[in-house]
Amino acid sequence: MQFEIVGEITAIETFASGSGIREIARLRRIYGRGRWRKRKGIAEVRLSNGSAHLAEIHWYEAAGRKDSRSRACSDQHDEIAKQATGDLRGQ
Repeated sequence: MQFEIVGEITAIETFASGSGIREIARLRRIYGRGRWRKRKGIAEVRLSNGSAHLAEIHWYEAAGRKDSRSRACSDQHDEIAKQATGDLRGQ
């Protein structure tokens, strides 16, 4: 299930960096070396079915680069969140 981030991402925090990131080899192979960080924040997302939810978003970033693989977990509608995260893992 695809989703679109609507509005601003708030409560952004870094929870892993460098060798603490499980996918660091993939990030370096695709985007190059850098100070990679795994971050998360809260944002309103719109799912492909048109419904909007408050969700926790995860992404990887380094200076000037950002991995677009993101995961969303809705804290209000767990069933929809499970569908969204399950489908996104396959991308």
